[in-house]
Order: sequence, then structure tokens, then C-alpha cells
Amino acid sequence: MDSVRSDRDGARSHIPVALKILIAGGFGAGKTTMVGSVSEIRPLQTEEVLTGAEGSDDTSGVEAKRTTTVTMDFGRITITDDLQLYLFGTPGQDRFWFLWDELSSGALGAVVLADTRRLADCFPSIDYFEQRGTPFVVAVNCFDERRFGTEAVSRALDLDPDVPVVEFDAREPLAARNVLIELVEYVARRQLLAAGSR
Repeated sequence: MDSVRSDRDGARSHIPVALKILIAGGFGAGKTTMVGSVSEIRPLQTEEVLTGAEGSDDTSGVEAKRTTTVTMDFGRITITDDLQLYLFGTPGQDRFWFLWDELSSGALGAVVLADTRRLADCFPSIDYFEQRGTPFVVAVNCFDERRFGTEAVSRALDLDPDVPVVEFDAREPLAARNVLIELVEYVARRQLLAAGSR
């Protein structure tokens, strides 16, 4: 997987492996915040002000939310010299889900953000990735108070026992980075198990 190229002087320069990861979840779960907090580049964000014309957007539990992602968020993080992650935050509302197939093409896996104030909002994301066989972890975004533990969230979402559920604060870069590392390690474990069963 390692890539090397030669520059004009004949010296060999290293090209890190780039992996695509989706950041998904319900409306207001913290997707844009996570991408923004962990990205080492200025993230591309397609936030628009909520106008009330959206009608179908249920803002109960996130009444203070004033903007929404209409296409995607994009960021990049370098994990090691050999590995870079490209992050694509998906839009949370139903009317933008037609973009998901394009965004998910070629993705290594996904992080599904769960807001325990609106836990049911992450069911569509979980269903989407389960149906496509895309590995994912669930990251419980801890807002002002801790409502449920990871085991309770796993049971409530009816997850397979091997799907990691972690708590984190999307505003904290180190916490968000650790969630991404958890996903990469989970995908690696799955690939090893699959290779061993052949």
C-alpha cells in the first residue's frame, strides 16, 4: 500500500496512504463540529442558515441550532507519516440523502454520531451502513450531561456486539482523533478476521 515517487532530482519522496471516512448521524448530532475540530486544514463546510422553510426538520432537543449542512463537510487529518484520513461529513436531513451514495463510494468506513437527546435519529445512518456492509463505529457525542452509558446505547440501537460504541466530545480534537483511530483499528480487525476465515 505504500507509495513512493521520484522528484525532479531523482530523490524519492513518500506519498502517504489516503483513506476516506464518512461522518454521519442525525440532524444536530455534531458532524460539522467534529470535522472542524479535528481537521488539520481549514474544513470545507456547506452550512446554510435554517430559514423555517425546511418544515420537515425536527429541532426538538437542538433548538439552538441555526445552521444545517446542505451538501457535505470535508476535512483532513494525518494519523502517521504513512496514513492520512479524508473526512466527509454527510448531511443529516432526509431530503439530502440522495448525496450519500456518492459520498460513501470508496469509503473505508464511517463514524455514526449519536446524540442521546435524539438517539433514534441515528437509526437511518446505521441502517444505511449495515445494508451496504460498511464498517462503522458509533460515537456518542457528550453534550452538557451524560445520559446513557455505551452499553445502554448499544442495546438501544440493537447493534451487533462487535460494533464499537465510544463516548467523546466532538469539540475536542484529541477525542475526535481517537474516534477515528478506533474506526481504523476496527476495520483492520474485521479484515484480519475475514482473511483468517478464508
